[in-house]
Amino acid sequence: LLLSRLFGRPVLSLPLSVGERCRFTLTPMLTTVGDLLRNIATEDPAVHTAVLLTADGQRVSSTTCMDTVLSKDFQLVINDVTYNVRSPGRGSHEHATCLDDVKFVVQLLHAALQLPQQQHSQQEALQSRRSCILKELQPLEEVRVQMALEAESRASMLGWVGLAYLSLQGGFLGYLTWYVFAWDIMEPVTYFISYTTSMLFFAYYILTRQDFICPQVRDRQFLHIFHEKAAKEKFNVHKYNQLKEQLEEVQSDLSRLQSAMRLQLLVDQIRRQKKRSA
Repeated sequence: LLLSRLFGRPVLSLPLSVGERCRFTLTPMLTTVGDLLRNIATEDPAVHTAVLLTADGQRVSSTTCMDTVLSKDFQLVINDVTYNVRSPGRGSHEHATCLDDVKFVVQLLHAALQLPQQQHSQQEALQSRRSCILKELQPLEEVRVQMALEAESRASMLGWVGLAYLSLQGGFLGYLTWYVFAWDIMEPVTYFISYTTSMLFFAYYILTRQDFICPQVRDRQFLHIFHEKAAKEKFNVHKYNQLKEQLEEVQSDLSRLQSAMRLQLLVDQIRRQKKRSA
């Protein structure tokens, strides 16, 4: 059998069991060996076995592209009948290479023409997605802000309460020292108060695994009050955090896309200026 060409594509003319010949048009870069064998079995129901071998008798995988097979002569075995197929060889390979070059140029041209449109479409999709997330996030954000203000107020109030307690404690101890008892009596009292306070700080570390540092204590108290109010108000913290992450991701993608569009616009302006100067 000899491969022929029709409109630049290789055509295999194969005799069927009914005595007729059937032409199979091949697309070297897309058609695989398995596709060819399935097409043969579809056209001739009498075909039970069909394999493709190299010229030296080695079987070719069904996933191999015909572009690889057509570079050399090969054998087609159908129902134990062997057909030797002569390939155009070098001419076919050069033709496929030429087609690859044309295909690559077409892809570059398509990308150059479609890239701005794709970028604008993607920008519109991201902006629409951001609007939907903001719309869904707005009621949750209003509730969160209200609860955050209340938690902030209570945390600040607890700080002032602590300051008031320490002030009263210092004043009361000073009063006892100067007006009621002598220093010799009050010194052990102040020692035990200091020791008890140290024990309380250490107990705080054991329970929270954090040092008693005022900013951290205040933040911890704020979070405790906030989550307590969230549970009372049935505020979905998980959903809120998920929406915030999605919004941050969309804004990041939108920022990168807009940067790429501005860069492309700058490149186009430079090219136009070069053309004008030329």
